[in-house]
Amino acid sequence: MSRLLTKATDRFSETAIDDEVVVMSLGSGDFFSLTDTARTIWQQIDGTRDRDALVAALATQFGCDEADIAGDVDAFLGQLDQAGLLVPG
Repeated sequence: MSRLLTKATDRFSETAIDDEVVVMSLGSGDFFSLTDTARTIWQQIDGTRDRDALVAALATQFGCDEADIAGDVDAFLGQLDQAGLLVPG
């Protein structure tokens, strides 16, 4: 099993505004505007799912094939990880 995806809550501040989540990295001051699928992924990173479970949940929610979305999910998780918003593991 791969690592559970967990937010590094001590490294960011987030605010929900309408259908958007704005995340600010406390280390860099960079802002991330998360809408639509990015917002959904962010909200589902809760420390209870690994990457495969997250992809499966999203595929079910959006009615698509896991293989069709896995690459995009991986790219987004990579961006979050590189920004220091996920717990290393």
